[in-house]
Amino acid sequence: MGKFKLGMFGRIVLAILGGVALGFAFMHLGTTGDGAMRVFKTFNVLFAQVLKFIVPLLILGLVTPAIADAGKGAGKLLLTVMVASYLSTCAASIFAYFTAGELLPLYVAKGAVAAAGNGKAFLPYVDIKLPPICDVLTALALAFMIGVGIVFSNATSVKRVADEFAEIVKLTIMKVIIPGLPIYILTMICEMTASGKIAAMAGTMVKVIGTGWALTIVFLVILYSVAGAIARKNPLRCLWKMAPAYLTGLSISSSSAVIPVTLACCERNGISKDVRNFVVPLCANVHMVGSAIKMIASTLAVVIIFDLHVSFAQFLHFTLMFAIAAVAAPGVMCGVLMASVGFLESILGLTPDQVSVMMALYMALDGYGPAANVTGDGAIALAVDRFFGKAETAQV
Repeated sequence: MGKFKLGMFGRIVLAILGGVALGFAFMHLGTTGDGAMRVFKTFNVLFAQVLKFIVPLLILGLVTPAIADAGKGAGKLLLTVMVASYLSTCAASIFAYFTAGELLPLYVAKGAVAAAGNGKAFLPYVDIKLPPICDVLTALALAFMIGVGIVFSNATSVKRVADEFAEIVKLTIMKVIIPGLPIYILTMICEMTASGKIAAMAGTMVKVIGTGWALTIVFLVILYSVAGAIARKNPLRCLWKMAPAYLTGLSISSSSAVIPVTLACCERNGISKDVRNFVVPLCANVHMVGSAIKMIASTLAVVIIFDLHVSFAQFLHFTLMFAIAAVAAPGVMCGVLMASVGFLESILGLTPDQVSVMMALYMALDGYGPAANVTGDGAIALAVDRFFGKAETAQV
């Protein structure tokens, strides 16, 4: 028998359950429990600093080669797919803002976490500051400048450096950040439990997951209705034929890994070979409708339970930046989430503790985001094929 490997979802679930159990244990250990909790808080604070440090490097390392590679694409087709993907991702975010913004206040108590608790606060033993080399907007601007510069100057040596730097960033994410995330969430859940706030958090998590999942399904129906109208095909039938891609994305939580299944589903929808072979791999890196809805729903829940005031203008600003920063992030596990951390703090004004709560909500059931992403890729391919594809017969 092969060696059993616990996936990210399983690790997050164990982290949440372990955090609750340890938090209750620390509550009943008095001074000893408080001391142990301060050790956990020290890790939490230090890891948050590492996240702040790595985010600009992640954007610079992943977005730069993605732009350089995209620049070698097929002209009008490339531009069409990039613009359609960006607008679709932004539309998903705005859709989630207005729908989740109306739904969540109906069953998520305003200020639930902020008002709960036993008054305990835990300070870290060590608080080391690790300032990033630049802010996220600077990293994004620099990534665009270098990426576009590589395309127009044919700077092969710079491109090689960018590709190698991207590999270093990916290695850091996979070997440091990803293993540390479950522990980070465990320490956050443990602190919320020890301070008496976990009851409010637990109910919220289930409601946010259910809301986000439902919204992704509704948005996919809307997206395929638009794509079906453009392609002059039955949208519901086309959406149904994408079910294998959706279920695969739901089970393995990766947009990139589902590309072969998505290609097969697009073939069943009669999308020409050249179009689907170009659009699907590209959209796996730039089209984030499921992740956008998850992100906005989770962030809105944090805004509600901590009784924060964040305007629509701030969310729109966040959406426009998030849709750009998410380019190429699906190539790395939790890359979309990592690319958004800086914007959550700099644009929406969330604190590191509030960001860690958002991470727990976002990652508690990760699969439905990638599932919606890959299914949405089929809608982009369907619409684009209307203008760039050759006629092929759909397979049953």
